Amino acid sequence: MQTQNIVDHIVTWLINYVENAGLQGFTIGVSGGIDSAVTSTLCARTGKKVLAVTMPILQAEDQVSRSCEHIDWLRKNHDNVLGIDMELTPVFKQIQTSFPGEIQDNLTMANTRARLRMLTLYSFASHHRMLVVGTGNKVEDFGVGFYTKYGDGGVDISPIADLMKSQVYVIGQWLGISQDILSAAPTDGLWEEDRSDESRIGATYGELEWAMGHELSHSSGNIAIEKNLDARKKKVLNIFRKLNAIGKHKMEPIPVCRIPKELFTV
Repeated sequence: MQTQNIVDHIVTWLINYVENAGLQGFTIGVSGGIDSAVTSTLCARTGKKVLAVTMPILQAEDQVSRSCEHIDWLRKNHDNVLGIDMELTPVFKQIQTSFPGEIQDNLTMANTRARLRMLTLYSFASHHRMLVVGTGNKVEDFGVGFYTKYGDGGVDISPIADLMKSQVYVIGQWLGISQDILSAAPTDGLWEEDRSDESRIGATYGELEWAMGHELSHSSGNIAIEKNLDARKKKVLNIFRKLNAIGKHKMEPIPVCRIPKELFTV
């Protein structure tokens, strides 16, 4: 992996995209995780204006501290970065008091948190004439659909969506991302209990990368090969396939009902 060349390629791509769009820079949510840390650093390296926004909602203290420390680090190293702290807990609690109780199941409210953050990022981006930058990696965005539709999936551009999670870590180390972030268990931060991604998915990102690669290499399905897999790999493959199927509606274009032309004639 040519880490520096990949970094340079992404930074150049970001510069070209924002200039062609005629906009001023980038707005990005910083969560305290590796994906947002790497993505925000790549945006900062463009020299364009960057709004790095923390948006805690009933957040674990370690997530908030990692977010703030990363933004402080960005600001010390890049004078084009502005840090913004948006405490969204009061807004979320107001939503809780307004929504009917019967729709406030855990998943619905977790997704509501993500959509509240999307609304916040677009408000800043619209005012400052910026692009909202996505932080999803390849496994999340195109493997298992591990994001909220119109939440953290509601973005203008996705600079690291062609990188596996393991590759994001390599780039993070090269960029000098803090060890606290590099060693933190991946989490989407959308649950009141501090659930890790692995505990929710049932597999590690390394295992999901293997499964995604297996599916791409054997897209027609090779029963003989699968028979030789050990029990754990078979289980991971089933997890990947189930989540991939469930998440198809996120990963494919919105279906449009095409009307036959003859129905428009009288």
